[in-house]
Amino acid sequence: MYLIGLTGGIGSGKSTIARRLAEFGAVHIDADQLSREAVEPGTPALTAIREAFGSGVLSDDGTLNRPALGAIVFSDKNALATLNGIVHPAVRELTEKRIADASRNDPDAVIVYDVPLLAEANLPRSYDLIVVAYASAETRRERLVSIRGMTVEEADRRIASQASDEERLALADVVIDTDRTLPETLTQVDELWNSLSQKSSGGAQGSNVSGGA
Repeated sequence: MYLIGLTGGIGSGKSTIARRLAEFGAVHIDADQLSREAVEPGTPALTAIREAFGSGVLSDDGTLNRPALGAIVFSDKNALATLNGIVHPAVRELTEKRIADASRNDPDAVIVYDVPLLAEANLPRSYDLIVVAYASAETRRERLVSIRGMTVEEADRRIASQASDEERLALADVVIDTDRTLPETLTQVDELWNSLSQKSSGGAQGSNVSGGA
């Protein structure tokens, strides 16, 4: 198994990088998806969230009302810390299970763990490689407004609630500059995969990373 931690600020293009690596045969584990599973109705995490923030963060059908919760936590660092203290352990448990399953299915698997909050919380284990998707705050703000429909104020709150660029870049083994065009971003990802493939063919890391799309 070869475990890649893929991180970056909101709107930095992590999903684009993860999809490209998956096309080459990597196993993609999405922390955002796991965070949704962790708070499904009936889970201990959702019960804890309701107890911490009140029933107003639940929709009529009992599911988590993410906009209502976001309005609370993304403007209050203490509230965000409380939420993270509930969700992170649940996501960590799911993460370890998915990594174990992927490794059991293919001991030589390349696993890409797409985790926005790698700099904020040590969710999984250590990594063989940490890849950081980098885009300037201005670029990310523009993407959040134009693609996700956020207001400028909401986008700025979401960006400010996460780790700084400096904190993420300090973790990086590889930086993918997504401020560039999409073809330029994909070229960088392709070069990363080719580099891993060359290491594998030479016996480095003991992982098979030469699978095709």
